[in-house]
Amino acid sequence: MTDEPPKRRGPVMVDLDGTAPGPDTAPPVPENGAQDVHPTGSAMQTAALLASRRGSRLARWFWALLSALIGVAVSAAAWNALTGLLASTPWLGWMITALIAAFLLVVLAILIKEATAIARLARIDKLQSDAAEAGTAEDLGLARKVTTSLAALYAHRAELRWHLDRFNDRKDEQFDATALLSLAETELMTPLDAAARREVETAARQVATVTALVPLAFADVIAALTSNIRMIRRIAEIYGGRSGTLGSLRLLRAVMTHLVATGAVAMGDDMLGSVLGGNLLARLSRRFGEGVVNGALTARVGLAAMEVCRPLAFSPGRRPRVTSIIQSALAGLFSKETTAAK
Repeated sequence: MTDEPPKRRGPVMVDLDGTAPGPDTAPPVPENGAQDVHPTGSAMQTAALLASRRGSRLARWFWALLSALIGVAVSAAAWNALTGLLASTPWLGWMITALIAAFLLVVLAILIKEATAIARLARIDKLQSDAAEAGTAEDLGLARKVTTSLAALYAHRAELRWHLDRFNDRKDEQFDATALLSLAETELMTPLDAAARREVETAARQVATVTALVPLAFADVIAALTSNIRMIRRIAEIYGGRSGTLGSLRLLRAVMTHLVATGAVAMGDDMLGSVLGGNLLARLSRRFGEGVVNGALTARVGLAAMEVCRPLAFSPGRRPRVTSIIQSALAGLFSKETTAAK
């Protein structure tokens, strides 16, 4: 029989020197097993890459030939069916012929509308380039031509009637190109800039809310894409572009390509800090921090769309700031306690 020390039962108490750490000093638990809680705006970065991506020439040939083959097959099948109906049941065949003719008329109307929309976008681009040339060369004649075309572009807009009257009353008093273009920007662009800014704030708020509240995979990417397409289309309409479906996609690709090329969508905590004064919200909720950064990136896309669709380039001091837009857009999403905490 050996002498063994008695086994201890129950907890073992260990005395620590100093004050024990409390739960308030523990680091935040990463959501979904993530190790980094800093927001990166992944939804907007993915949306920007998808929108700016251009397929290879081989892929474009593949889809074009596939579409042509499907079109030929569908047309041949429809023609055979129609001729068969005309031979067997003439009245039904003529009815289907009338439906096909109506469908082709609608397609033609859509094509004409898209061509008109693209032509209006080209007109805006021409005004923008002519205005830049007139301002650089101090060409008063070209500046008068640009402002006359600008006034004609907005002549049918009832909300700009008062501003157009003010501009027409004062334009003859300007004797240099810079002053004339500045007058046109002050009288005609200011109300349009305010309307475009409201569209940007609305889109930023929607993207931030969906990212923060909807945890479904790719839901934030889809929301970012749809909100940005709608925002760019509305901004083009505000400035007189009236872009159609193809024009909106073209504008979206142009804006996103510019942002990706300049690295404007590759940002994380720096944007969150500039908007909210720190990463407090990101520490409280990673999804909420991602929503704020995605909203800020949406605001940057909207600002780039304003620069693309605006007939006159922003003069110094008139370009809106992203931080100001996002603070106005997300003001209603923060409680007073959170605002005071920062």
